[in-house]
Amino acid sequence: MDVLALLEAASLLPPHGTPTDNTLTADDLWDYLAHDQWEIALTLLEELRGTDPLPTGFWKSMAEAAEELRLERSRAWCWWRWGETRSGVLRAELTLRPAAETGRLLPVLGAGVLRPLWNVGNRAPDGGISLNIASLWVENALELPPGGTALVRLLPLTPSQWRHVAPGDVLTMHESAPVAGTATVLEVGPPVEPPLPAAGEGPR
Repeated sequence: MDVLALLEAASLLPPHGTPTDNTLTADDLWDYLAHDQWEIALTLLEELRGTDPLPTGFWKSMAEAAEELRLERSRAWCWWRWGETRSGVLRAELTLRPAAETGRLLPVLGAGVLRPLWNVGNRAPDGGISLNIASLWVENALELPPGGTALVRLLPLTPSQWRHVAPGDVLTMHESAPVAGTATVLEVGPPVEPPLPAAGEGPR
């Protein structure tokens, strides 16, 4: 699968060999693409593109291309963005509690592996706190150590339970009884396409 052709078709790149004053060329980005850093490359291209969000089909094709090239983190990133087209974008600044407070000795892996519980203000039928699951992606970093702070993206398991979340809200992250971290919401965006994926699609 021709990655550069996919980028050109999505208006993320000019035709090869026709650079402009304010657009990165394929040559400028090839180093990122070749070294499994598609998160950086595609984010830069999206910022330059500056138009409507990219559709579900684009991210699916890019994920399949990354898989063919055996670029595991880039594959995971593209499937993550595929998920965001269905559930919406939720970015936050997350600070993990120190290891002495939580017992977590290892860093949180950055590529959407962890699916912690979050207190987003929902209540159970008995009036108690109802926690909600969301996967965690650490932006432009392989991991986040205990006590560290980073920009993150959250991908809710049940997006409808997160619709009230807005920039400025403070969410708490839970892995066990103690609070594991605190996240301040920075950005919330709506889904691009309907939230239910077609059969057979999605991360594998």
